[in-house]
Amino acid sequence: MQSKISQVAGLALTIAYAVFIVWIYATEPRSFREVATSAEVASGTYQINQEKFNSALDLFRREQFRAARDEWQRADPAQGDSRTQFYIAYSFYREGWGRVYYDQELFKKGLEAVNRAIALTAASPLTVDDPNLRMHTAAELKAELEQGTESSLSDVNPLKVLRTRK
Repeated sequence: MQSKISQVAGLALTIAYAVFIVWIYATEPRSFREVATSAEVASGTYQINQEKFNSALDLFRREQFRAARDEWQRADPAQGDSRTQFYIAYSFYREGWGRVYYDQELFKKGLEAVNRAIALTAASPLTVDDPNLRMHTAAELKAELEQGTESSLSDVNPLKVLRTRK
């Protein structure tokens, strides 16, 4: 009886260790902090750093978009918060928007971020109530970013310089 219990316990520990090793290889953490963050995400206790998020929001409102994105990356290292990903995408939009042309690379990165935000809120559409923004849903932002990455005849329209940034 005693040997059966030790065999089952040994088997359970071996399986748990194997799952841990596979999880480490799958997530490829670069530091122990990333291991802890991944564990929080897996257990459902993940939360962003609200102080860094607010700091990034202040930078965003002062039109320091790259610094804001860096701060949001620090606030949400697991890229698990849809609101943060929405703001990251919006900062790519604002930085890449131009009166004469759009920065295609920044818009593509913005599309990646807004797609992450949409994937994180698959159950209900994401709406951000920020009076400083002209687009409040991820779908609006995605449409605007997609429009900016497409080439069309309207790109050579001289009246394009009169439009306003959202």
